[in-house]
Amino acid sequence: MIEGESTAGRETGAAIQRVPSLVAGLDIILSGGFFSGGLYLIHGTPGTGKTVLASQMIYAHAAQGRRALFMTVLGENHGRMMLHLRPMRFFDASLVPDFVTYISAYQAVEDDGLKGLIALLRREVQARNAKFLVLDGFSVLETLAESVGNFALKRFTHELQTLASATECTMFLLKSSSGLASTPELTMVDGVIQLQQRFYALRSERRLVVHKLRGTGFLEGEHAYRITTDGVAVFPRIEAQFALPTGDARPPQVKVSTGIVSLDAMLQGGLPASTVAGLIGPPGAGKTTVGLQFLAASTSSEPGLLFGCYEPPERLRVKAETMGLDLAASERRGDVEILWCPTGEHILDELAHRLLDAVHRRRVKRLVIDGIAGFQQAAVEPERIVRFWSALMAELRALDVTTLHTAEMPDLTGPEVRFPVHGLSSLAEALLLLRYVEVQSRLFRLVSVFKIRDGAFDPTIRKFAITASGIAVGEPFEGIEALLSGMAREAAVRTQRADPGQADRMRPGGGGQSG
Repeated sequence: MIEGESTAGRETGAAIQRVPSLVAGLDIILSGGFFSGGLYLIHGTPGTGKTVLASQMIYAHAAQGRRALFMTVLGENHGRMMLHLRPMRFFDASLVPDFVTYISAYQAVEDDGLKGLIALLRREVQARNAKFLVLDGFSVLETLAESVGNFALKRFTHELQTLASATECTMFLLKSSSGLASTPELTMVDGVIQLQQRFYALRSERRLVVHKLRGTGFLEGEHAYRITTDGVAVFPRIEAQFALPTGDARPPQVKVSTGIVSLDAMLQGGLPASTVAGLIGPPGAGKTTVGLQFLAASTSSEPGLLFGCYEPPERLRVKAETMGLDLAASERRGDVEILWCPTGEHILDELAHRLLDAVHRRRVKRLVIDGIAGFQQAAVEPERIVRFWSALMAELRALDVTTLHTAEMPDLTGPEVRFPVHGLSSLAEALLLLRYVEVQSRLFRLVSVFKIRDGAFDPTIRKFAITASGIAVGEPFEGIEALLSGMAREAAVRTQRADPGQADRMRPGGGGQSG
């Protein structure tokens, strides 16, 4: 027998009916929602959104024809409460009072304490056939119980739970608190949800934590949420929700063209399908250009998505047009979508969920993430980034998405090749490096393939150019050593030169050897 099972469920042996919260992201954390006839405590400091969350749930259900009661003990005036809710899109004044009824319990508590309150609750729930009840001001009842003993509060909570079960009315107790002190109601309610606000230097982030949920599993730990005019939106932590991918990632069977014939030749056919490729390089090396050509190969059967935080769509369309790529036409056909998230105080998991929602919505097969730094900058806890990225990439593989992400190297040139985020390079099946090199006062662009997991590739360092048609990979950059250091030099000639013009031909762009 599941603890917290309703009376009807115990009598018939039927499973308890789930009641979704209808709040974006929350039902994922709750593994489907609350239980019908359950009693749940929502607590947090003032301003964390308890009233908004509870109101959003009951208005969403009221819009579907289910009646709800919002009862206050000693709190905000109902008129002012509705005035503050009016900007919210879920608020519908036409549902008041027939489907959402506001009642003040102050007089009942003043006259007859907890006994009078439970009598009022029983009468109103049964008379209105309410399926949802919000009791705002539970901390006031705790203060009241201190004068009559904690047993009175335990009895009140027990009677409230019995009423919820008997009437199949799902109830929410709202309580202002700064922590999770051990109190009688915590042991008796069916679930406990805490809303909190965490501060990180100059910014803050709202977090939701489920401490207890009888009869079901749930996603543990903190999950970020945001309050906007749409109401509360919760973003389940990616590494918790996708601890295991939702599908099986198949070993790559085919190659996916990068859209650049000469680069495909280095990759011996293209990128392995349904894998992750990292494209690393300094600013201006051509990373976005490669991404646009990869995206331009999208079709209706192989839709593409560009997800970025830096260059706005208008600039990307212009850049594509200079290479003869009609990105705007691809967007109109629905082959390509550009999802731009301007740099700001993003929530890390919100970015990931926006990305995954777009992948699901359009069944995306080609994905360009132009700048993993956008995710890195959104992470208020940097230690999360490797676990987060690993879970996100595993889910994209399971969705048969071939992902090309760009990462900016911190240095234009130098003796070290450092991946921007430590630990992420091992999570990619393919790594490509774009690099500048200076030889005889001239700057050259070089491309090399560092790895293709379980696959062959051309390891030669090659010169490339950005032309009117996009990236063009050239011949091997021969006759020069220490290329990756950014401080290249002509290779030492160990044999006597028979031809006086040989040295000139070894230089990049010389008469015989290709640059």
